[in-house]
Amino acid sequence: MPKKQKNYLDFVPLTNPQNTWSEDEQGIVTVHMVHRGFYAGIAQKFFHTPRVSHIKLDEYGSFLWKKIDGVKTVGELALQMKEQFGQQAEPLYDRLVKYMQILYNNKFILYKGKDKVKEG
Repeated sequence: MPKKQKNYLDFVPLTNPQNTWSEDEQGIVTVHMVHRGFYAGIAQKFFHTPRVSHIKLDEYGSFLWKKIDGVKTVGELALQMKEQFGQQAEPLYDRLVKYMQILYNNKFILYKGKDKVKEG
């Protein structure tokens, strides 16, 4: 029996509570990612890498980041992007799915029901 394919637009993203973020006067979001773990500690000690990276999002990413609440699905977020940016957001779904995959792969977001959420 074939495995049931999950629709990416039904996933519910939430921001990773291990990262903090801030917003400037223009509404641009900066995610503050603390490097944790054994190898990060070695890199910080011997190669003087920073303990925290500050990743500044663009206008689209900042809008999306502020809308991620652990309740809205990726599909609902897509509709809000379309409403806010109109034709500028096109090709909407391709861009949004790729962007969400990048956020997920870099552990900026998690998916409700898929990932365990650790505090701290």
